[in-house]
Amino acid sequence: MIAWVFLRVMLHLLAGLATAAVVFPWVNAANRDRRIKRWSIGLLTILRIRVEVRAEKNAVHQGGELIVANHVSWLDIFVLNSLQPCRFVAKADIRSWPALGWLCEKSGTVFIARGKQREIRHVYEGLVVSLKKGERIAFFPEGTTAAQGTLLPFHPNLFEAAIEANVPVQPYALRYVDEKRNLHGAADFIGDMTFVDSMLLIMRSGRMMAQLMPLPLIDSTGMHRRDLAVAARQSIAAGLGYVVEAERSV
Repeated sequence: MIAWVFLRVMLHLLAGLATAAVVFPWVNAANRDRRIKRWSIGLLTILRIRVEVRAEKNAVHQGGELIVANHVSWLDIFVLNSLQPCRFVAKADIRSWPALGWLCEKSGTVFIARGKQREIRHVYEGLVVSLKKGERIAFFPEGTTAAQGTLLPFHPNLFEAAIEANVPVQPYALRYVDEKRNLHGAADFIGDMTFVDSMLLIMRSGRMMAQLMPLPLIDSTGMHRRDLAVAARQSIAAGLGYVVEAERSV
């Protein structure tokens, strides 16, 4: 069973690589987004992961926006893209992942190296331009993955892009549950776990549901980046039903 699922994942990955290499250079952004969405849904289907979108009223915005979400797994990117594709800001080490890193790059992911302030500034300026053009930019402000039931503090730096571009912040709460709606431990991608370890664990696990919750928009007008980070974290914590410690926004 696992061997069959693994083969299907590899074939799906090869199809994605071929599309990114041959088709993406010749199609417009809307066409590319449709293909990214379809590919993401296909990957999740092969892994027996169903996505349940639980949107609150007036939660989803259709224009340029800065999307933030809690970070559980490498799966998060594909869950979000299965709803509506966006460009992600991700750690530079993901680029070195076999095949998948290259595919993420070709789908518009922006890679950023830790500690390189000059590079971070260059990426930030590019994000502002993209947001002003109406693009959807997403990042995980915890900066790393965290086990479900935990929400790490949010790094505020990239929230400044929403303020400068004058676009709202769209928070998403995300969790993975089993058939009994309990948190599914196989989704956690933490510690020394490798991508292959995580993939095999997911393949061996039972069916999984990804619950994706778009939360009300946060207006960035007149806000400080720390205020936005705190507001986004509080919104996501409430969506997940977590109790988090009080934070100072200044």
